Amino acid sequence: MELREKSESCENQEKDVTLNNEPGIENAGNTVENNSEETTVQTTVADVKEGEKTTKKTDYSSLDKHELVSALENLLEQPVDTIRDDVNQIKLAFYAIRNAEIAKEKEEFLEKGNEETAFAAKEDEVEAKFKELLNQIKEKRAEFNAEQEAARVANLESKRKIIAEIEAIVADPDNINKQYNRVQQLQQEFKAIGEVPAVNATDMWKSYQKATENFYDLLKMNKELRDYDFKKNLEAKQMLCTEAEELNKCEDVVLAFRKLQDLHNQWREIGPVAKELREELWARFKEASAVINKKYQSFFEQRKEKEKENESAKVALCEKIEAIDTSALKSYAKWDEATKAIIALQEEWKKLGFAARKVNADLFARFRKACDEFFARKAEFFKAMKEELAANLEKKTALCEKAEALKDSTDWKKTADELVALQKEWKTIGPVVKKHSDAVWKRFITACDYFFDQKNKQTSSVRQTEHANLKAKREIIASIKNLLESNGDNAESAKKVRELMKQWQGTGHVPFKEKDKIYNEYREAINAAFDKFDMKEVRANLSNFESSISQLSDQDKIYRERERLVRTYEQKCNELKTYENNLGFFNAQSKGGNSMLKEVERKIQKIKDDLALLEQKIKLVDEKL
Repeated sequence: MELREKSESCENQEKDVTLNNEPGIENAGNTVENNSEETTVQTTVADVKEGEKTTKKTDYSSLDKHELVSALENLLEQPVDTIRDDVNQIKLAFYAIRNAEIAKEKEEFLEKGNEETAFAAKEDEVEAKFKELLNQIKEKRAEFNAEQEAARVANLESKRKIIAEIEAIVADPDNINKQYNRVQQLQQEFKAIGEVPAVNATDMWKSYQKATENFYDLLKMNKELRDYDFKKNLEAKQMLCTEAEELNKCEDVVLAFRKLQDLHNQWREIGPVAKELREELWARFKEASAVINKKYQSFFEQRKEKEKENESAKVALCEKIEAIDTSALKSYAKWDEATKAIIALQEEWKKLGFAARKVNADLFARFRKACDEFFARKAEFFKAMKEELAANLEKKTALCEKAEALKDSTDWKKTADELVALQKEWKTIGPVVKKHSDAVWKRFITACDYFFDQKNKQTSSVRQTEHANLKAKREIIASIKNLLESNGDNAESAKKVRELMKQWQGTGHVPFKEKDKIYNEYREAINAAFDKFDMKEVRANLSNFESSISQLSDQDKIYRERERLVRTYEQKCNELKTYENNLGFFNAQSKGGNSMLKEVERKIQKIKDDLALLEQKIKLVDEKL
């Protein structure tokens, strides 16, 4: 036999904590302010003790894709509320196999020499079947949830009828003692009925508790039997209080919250205790519940804040990629630099946690789209450059054939003009693939040199001029050496050295065999003069560079030297920008800060000097081209 007693009405309910990311859990225990034994849980969670079930699990990791599909088909025939864990395990096992297959496909694709950005996994019929089965399970779960909701509505109506009948019994106080067994029967029926919709749970329980408590307040029954029932209910509720207090030791906040819900459901089903103990007992249970509710609420507030931070960080990464102007990337170096930046952003993305569920998928889609568009444009650029380089090679090969057809000609004037025209045309053609560059240039210049060597043998006047130039350059070197041996004024000597350098630049070619030797002698003398007369290093560097460029006849090498200078110039510009940005972070108020500031300013000036020198060198190369 079970007894119930009246409970005080509930007032000032505290706000429920809602677990948005855990399906099936909608409300945590409500608390009250007025010593009532009002229930604190609005809904019963079907899977509260899901983690406590001890069922034998299948090892799906040992199955292949077809076996996993068959296992999923078998699960489709089972109740949908019992297969969630198995479905998750099968998905993990299946996509572990599928990802390995895609990785292998990609490896084979790259081994064939293909671009990584052009890779796309082949469609898999087994995967398509697998996804179809997952969709069927999803639809089945939706149908199950709809049925459960309909059942809750029916349960709500049944419970309301029971409450109405109890209220009708209470309304007839003259026959209250005759209705005890009927009320007991109604209570059993009420407990046997399943869950009701969450939005109606609290009001329904209030009505039920009020009706039953009114009945027991009116009921005149044997005191000994009443005291026994109170004692039994007291022991049960004290045990629930102890269990609720022990939940504070649980490190898993979500698990503790679920167990608290179960304890509140049990509290509801236990009848009242002696009136003088109600306030103290309920205060104890409410206090233990409030501790868990606050921890649970704090847990999700912290997670929500972290998700906001992740969302802001991911939006910033998307904006960085979207801000890259691919139309300004006109060289391999620029594309490689931008690619490194994209890869760095992708690595940074991987380190970030999840954003809020409602935006996380959209943010990833936005990030992936920006990356895909970048690599698609990069592929288009490399394809266009490859075609351009191939066309340039074809044009230069044709010039080689023309030069080789002319190299044995003895019509010196006409053929020389034609070969010079071919050389000018060669300069207008862009670069070719590096592996062919030296070979095609060597082929072209060999044919030209062969003709002009033969022509030189027939034109002694040219030789005489080259020997005269050789004599003049030797005289220049001798003059520099004389200045080195003299003890005159350094400033005056430096001026004379610069005049001799201009004479050197104005002097024409020397015999080919003597070219390297005479230039090395000149360079050695110039270096010595720079050291002795304390001439500026920048001018010395520029002079040496001008001399080395004047000795180059390979156009491809000149082009490559210009590209190297441009890359160095861009790197120096970036370095200058970094130092200038860093100036704002220094505190010049302290002695140490002032010292570091001066050091940075010195480095900035050095970079600016280097940039000025690079500009002059690039100008010299352009004049040579």
